[in-house]
Amino acid sequence: MSCTTILVGKDASYDGSTMIARNMDSGSGEYTLKKMISVSGKNPPKKYRSVLSHVEIPLPDKALDYICFPNALNDNGIWAGAGTNSANVSVSATETITSNELVLAADPLVVLHKEGRTEIPGGIGEEDMVSLLLPYIHSAREGVLRLGELLEKYGTYEMNGIAFSDTKEIWWLETIGGHHFIAKRVPDDSYVMMANQQGIDSFDLKDAFGKQESHICSKDLKEFIAEHHLNLSYEEEFNPRDAFGSHSDADHVYNTPRTWYMLKTLNPHCFRYEGENADFTPDSDDIPWSMVPEKKISPMDVKYVLSSHFQGTKYDCYGKYGDASHVGQFRPIGIERTCFLSLHQNKEEKIKDLECITWLAFGSNVFNALIPLFSSVGKIPAYFSTTKKEVSTDSFYWNNRLIGALANASYAISRFHVERYQNSVQAKCYQLILECKKEIAKKKRSQEEIRAMLEECNEKIARCTKQETAELLDKVLFEASSVMKNSYSRSDA
Repeated sequence: MSCTTILVGKDASYDGSTMIARNMDSGSGEYTLKKMISVSGKNPPKKYRSVLSHVEIPLPDKALDYICFPNALNDNGIWAGAGTNSANVSVSATETITSNELVLAADPLVVLHKEGRTEIPGGIGEEDMVSLLLPYIHSAREGVLRLGELLEKYGTYEMNGIAFSDTKEIWWLETIGGHHFIAKRVPDDSYVMMANQQGIDSFDLKDAFGKQESHICSKDLKEFIAEHHLNLSYEEEFNPRDAFGSHSDADHVYNTPRTWYMLKTLNPHCFRYEGENADFTPDSDDIPWSMVPEKKISPMDVKYVLSSHFQGTKYDCYGKYGDASHVGQFRPIGIERTCFLSLHQNKEEKIKDLECITWLAFGSNVFNALIPLFSSVGKIPAYFSTTKKEVSTDSFYWNNRLIGALANASYAISRFHVERYQNSVQAKCYQLILECKKEIAKKKRSQEEIRAMLEECNEKIARCTKQETAELLDKVLFEASSVMKNSYSRSDA
């Protein structure tokens, strides 16, 4: 799955929360249906079996409750995507990343292999990650360690990056070949940019094999690097991106332009981004993995970045002024086949059930809104959780798909409707979150009372979102109908 990820450390965020966010994008020619659900930790399954790789993995006896974003149709497995559990730990999995021939020859991917009636199961992949991790971890670091053990034992059939967060820290893990990995703690004062490439550009092996304060890796990584001559640096500092990543021309069309735009948006004055003396351009291979932003980052900033179509540049796919030769040259971040965007915001609070907010959006981010919901709940409003194969305006997913297609076809005249909708519904829903927090804090309440109040607030948010979204659909349908090719101004004889 092609995706774009941004991670925001607690000192880089507007309110001291950690934030991990990712666009999950369908493969070319596909539109994967998504929904948001709550999963109970009671009576957990004893074994997990992957649909794609047929790997079978025994599961721990105890499991946590969690919310997640599975496929609405289960024909290819769960694909839970991202979520937060009742220990207030979040996971987003996965960002598909690239590698090179030296790595894949040294540690081949573990794919499902069949010989007649006999088959050898493959490893784990994006289909499996959230289901294998989120119910069983109590911190971001614990998530890294559990996934590392699973990779060592079962392997993987694809290259992936996985984000883990709690209220204190964020970790980012990248798989290397079939069985190896590296993981790095995101600096508290920085944000991280990922766009389908091996991203980590520096790694302290001494720390990874010592205190593991900010770096964790496979137990045999030193030997693996040395035996297969993977370190390409002349300097002492080890660069995993050079050692384990891809070095292809395709990166400069599909991947690096997205990180260039994220950096340009969040650090507009730190570097030159265009012209002969530019520090970074869309085809730069040395764009930093993490940066301290020029100002603190809010969920709306994350939404803007993950909705990008290179607006404000000559590469904007909706551009129509000036030199049009570069329009649509690069793959946008806010692509048409985004399934969902989730942002998991975790912040220490006196009341534990208030620590995590999950922001969600379905469909193409250019035309949708990012909606906040409380994570510590036992049920999700039907508007967000009921996505069926049949198109329906009772579904937030389908409404966003319809709005995206209609607004895209009438972009010039529908754009302002979408912008007003985004500003209105995001403000109204976040206001409901803030009001609910204040009401809960007024007096001491039981966990059952708090849970009920959070679920009722989520229902209010769903009703508000449904009304605002229906109004937007009506407006963009009118605008798209008005510019049909067979339109004619004369209406009577």
